[in-house]
Amino acid sequence: MSFLFDREEIPPEVVRSIMIYCLDSFGTDGISGKSGTSHMAMMFLANWLEDFGKTGHLPISARYVTGEQVNFSQNGPIRDALCRNGAAVARVDLEGWHYVLLTGAEGDRILLFDPYYLEKLPAYPNIQVFSGPALLYNRVVPAAYFERGIGSLYAFGPVEEREAVILFNERTRLKEENTVEYII
Repeated sequence: MSFLFDREEIPPEVVRSIMIYCLDSFGTDGISGKSGTSHMAMMFLANWLEDFGKTGHLPISARYVTGEQVNFSQNGPIRDALCRNGAAVARVDLEGWHYVLLTGAEGDRILLFDPYYLEKLPAYPNIQVFSGPALLYNRVVPAAYFERGIGSLYAFGPVEEREAVILFNERTRLKEENTVEYII
């Protein structure tokens, strides 16, 4: 969220809600959070953020997308969001299911922030890794990686299991009437 907003802008109730509803899945040992965040929690959080945005306390909008909508096609909702100053939290494969923050697109390369720290990324060609404080992204991954199957680094996985939450700061969101695209 600090990608879209300054930290001071985010009301404490937003942070509390995110902390309460994420990491809700139980591990085989019965401990909450050991199996990450469920689909239901992501759907609930998207709806909660969308409703909270309507109160006027934070100019946020959120939309939960699944299945065929989770891709990087030219007219898809994720690429559209990334090109209009939005972001997306997407479920990807990283030695198990994992969520990353997609923050931008540069042609066929996707900028993302992966909160999972790896000493060394497995040997995958064409992935760039960055480290340091306050990064807007710490990985640059070819868009084609996301469309691969299970067991592939950063893959969205099977179409029927794909999910993402699209986020916008409504003050900085580029709207169609404010942008012009020239085709030559």
